[in-house]
Amino acid sequence: MSTPLVPLLSEIPVMRKLCLLAVLCSPLAHADVVQVQANSLMRLPANASVLQLEKLDVADYGTLLIPAGVTQVNIDQLNLGREARITIVPAERGIELRVARAELGEGSQINARGASGTFEKPARPARDLTLRIESLQAPKLSIDARGGTGAPGFVGLDGGNGDTPGCTWGAAGPGADGDNGGNGQPGAAGAKVRIELPGSYPAEQISVRVDGGAGGKPGEAGRPGAGGKSKGCIVYRTDGGKSGKPGLAGQPGDAGSSGAVTLQRL
Repeated sequence: MSTPLVPLLSEIPVMRKLCLLAVLCSPLAHADVVQVQANSLMRLPANASVLQLEKLDVADYGTLLIPAGVTQVNIDQLNLGREARITIVPAERGIELRVARAELGEGSQINARGASGTFEKPARPARDLTLRIESLQAPKLSIDARGGTGAPGFVGLDGGNGDTPGCTWGAAGPGADGDNGGNGQPGAAGAKVRIELPGSYPAEQISVRVDGGAGGKPGEAGRPGAGGKSKGCIVYRTDGGKSGKPGLAGQPGDAGSSGAVTLQRL
């Protein structure tokens, strides 16, 4: 019988078992090289606030997600392919990216945008970012750190329809008015971005967006209720009720405040 290339766990000393299990359970936390395949998404581990990577390679149209708990990532070599993304999850605490050497492909981007608001949660601001790149080769350095868009206003309720009259008594009921739509919620603030780049990298190839998020769309007005319909009886005919009035549309939300950009040459 041939000898297996990988020994059984029962044959490995206790300390070596623990190390092997740790690597198997959390390979990214111990990896010196992180590779994101083309057209795929990978998330860095959130079990440490500071991560050290020898090499980060994101292929064409791939995305690397940095969770909210990570506050600093040190990278010796960063390669971003065409339209590749580094996406940073919004968080109250800022994040630092320190890169020794970077090669960025056409259309690549670092995305630190805030999250859009919902009916349950307000919009979130973009995450403050400090980016230091000691050696950079890229047709363009693009950073999107805009605030999240405000939540839309609630739609107004429609008015109820009027009652239909009887033949022996009563008249058709009027339709109820529609409710007003709710106002859109305010957008969130853009980030404070500090960039430290080599003095030789052209300023016209740097694009940083720190606009405040757009205000939420206004809620639509409620529709008017229809009046009760006229009814023909043996002796007489009752008139139909009047329809209600439509509600008013809400107001759009205010835009969030803009962030700030600081450029430091190395």
